[in-house]
Amino acid sequence: MERSKNDLVRLVFSWSLQDILNDELLIDKVRQIPTTFSSGSHYLDSFIFPLIEETRTELCSSIKMVSKAPTWEITDIELSNDYEPPLNLLYRIEIRTVADSDENGSIFEPETGQLIALTDRRPTCLDDLSKPGSPYNIASIKRVRKKNDTEDVYEAKILTSKPIELEQHWQKDDTYIYGFGVYLCNMTTFIRIWNALNSDPDGPSIHIIKQLFQPNSGVGENCAQCFSSEKYSFDTSKLGAVIRSFDLNDAQEEGVLSCIAARECFHKNTVKLIWGPPGTGKTKTASSLLFSLLKRRCRTLTCAPTNVAVLELTSRFLRLVTKSLDHLTYGLGDIVLFGNRKRMRIDNLDDLLDIFLDYRVSILSKCFAPLSGWKHHLELMIWLLENPEKQYLEYLNSEVKRDYEIDDDCLKEEKEVLAILNQQTNQEKKNICYQDPNISKQNEWKRIVNKTLRENRLFFKEGNRCKYVKQEKMDCIFHEKGIKRLTFHEFVKKELNSIRMQMRTFAVQMCTHLPTSFVSLRVVKSLFECLDWLEVLATILSNNSVTDKGFKLALATFFTDECKLSSTTWQYKLDMTRKECLKRLKSLRDLLILPDFFDENSIKSFCFKTSRMIFCTASSSSRLHAEGFGRLEMLVIDEAAQLKECESNIPLQLPGLRHVVLIGDEKQLPALVKNF
Repeated sequence: MERSKNDLVRLVFSWSLQDILNDELLIDKVRQIPTTFSSGSHYLDSFIFPLIEETRTELCSSIKMVSKAPTWEITDIELSNDYEPPLNLLYRIEIRTVADSDENGSIFEPETGQLIALTDRRPTCLDDLSKPGSPYNIASIKRVRKKNDTEDVYEAKILTSKPIELEQHWQKDDTYIYGFGVYLCNMTTFIRIWNALNSDPDGPSIHIIKQLFQPNSGVGENCAQCFSSEKYSFDTSKLGAVIRSFDLNDAQEEGVLSCIAARECFHKNTVKLIWGPPGTGKTKTASSLLFSLLKRRCRTLTCAPTNVAVLELTSRFLRLVTKSLDHLTYGLGDIVLFGNRKRMRIDNLDDLLDIFLDYRVSILSKCFAPLSGWKHHLELMIWLLENPEKQYLEYLNSEVKRDYEIDDDCLKEEKEVLAILNQQTNQEKKNICYQDPNISKQNEWKRIVNKTLRENRLFFKEGNRCKYVKQEKMDCIFHEKGIKRLTFHEFVKKELNSIRMQMRTFAVQMCTHLPTSFVSLRVVKSLFECLDWLEVLATILSNNSVTDKGFKLALATFFTDECKLSSTTWQYKLDMTRKECLKRLKSLRDLLILPDFFDENSIKSFCFKTSRMIFCTASSSSRLHAEGFGRLEMLVIDEAAQLKECESNIPLQLPGLRHVVLIGDEKQLPALVKNF
């Protein structure tokens, strides 16, 4: 069979409505998948026509139920800039969702990869798609984004099977629309499988697949050259205590150790099978294996057929990881979970949200931002400690120019905010030791980290609906509504606390989301030690005995050898603590150098390339081909018996793959295949 040159969407476009409804359209081309194969091309081609028939069956089923399908109003249509007939019939359309677009009355959102029918009226039956004057026309959504946060209106780029002939017409609610987009099915998984099946059958990407269907390939056997019994015992002894702590039985422990041993071999590729009926601890074994691979710094992709299976295994694995982290949340940045946020219902899973890719990108984009991120606040703090007088002068000059207008409600709200901050400062005072700021604060930092992570999750879930008090609004309380202008001491104290709190948030975020290959544990500890010193400095400035005159005098003696103050005075503590803070801040400036990009795509690529453990569905792993994921050592597929064999080609073709572990039970229900 000749390799296909057309993509699957254009093949679907070539079908008429009658073709889609014809169950015998491909009856002479679909053949049973053989059990042996003569070549890589023979293997891949065996799935082509079954996949085409599966696609047709899915589309046929959707079209027969078109009267109940989600429907959107098309409010605007224009040619795309890359519109090139007769093939590239690309349009830009505006879609408005309606509340009754599904049986539950909820909103059904358009997504990339969806196939839609374009009609001039809401279809009430199948015949409405083929009426005279309403020719059957379908489109594939190539790109889509929400137009704004207040309306359910989307802008989409679509590829159509025929030129659009819809005309604008008036509706009863005094709105004008061009027609309707009727959801048919989502082609994303079909397209991903199609692309995998149409890869180069002689290329390096399918080398491990070829090994699977070669007779007497020795699949599952460890390399005799690398693993004598003595070497096997030596290589696994370091992890032995950890693995035994998982309370595995002998068979489970042997499975984990065998897979770890296989990973160390560079002479041959291996495919391991972990088999067991329901209830025999396959998920427990899999999570223990993944934890061991993480400790061995093995770059691993873990897949499963469904989101539910992926989330279950990821959750079990993450529980093991969080118990063993060396410092706070440091190490979570090595783990990435990605997929469709809505279908995964990730917002309901706080334990997994910290490793979810979209959430991580939103956090790191704030940390990397040049004018508002970590580097900016680090420089602000250094500038404040080195030049507080200049900072205060700028503040006074700005006060002259500003005209504040605040109402009583604003004033009341900001007083409440300050009261909370003061309460936090008082709590911090209780945990400070002036003489030794390096004293263990692990429990206190755990509280701070947990609080920061909760706030970050809330902001991600709520988006723009989440209300946060801005620093600019907090300044209001010090002005014309009866509140005095800040003194020099008050200004420095306020600025120090404001910058310090933001730096603390960034520190928690970077500790949680930066990979260990990018930032070392030594740097992370230095970061938190620096924040501890800044906290000591803030506590000293909050001392009731500090006067504005004395504060200026203490600053005047800074960096001179003339200071003869007693080591028991607050001036001496201020001087010494300030010097120590500056030294540590400048050290961090050299030690912690963040990437110079902060756009979403660059950060996603950064997360993929630097992570060690990645979790997703088998279908979603196609994204790693395009992201430049780099070389992969190990692939683990959970519930492998429930995954379509043709779909498993997607992760199996990732570059650099050397070892595969398949976990499952062939006696469980297989993957659902329609009309196969």
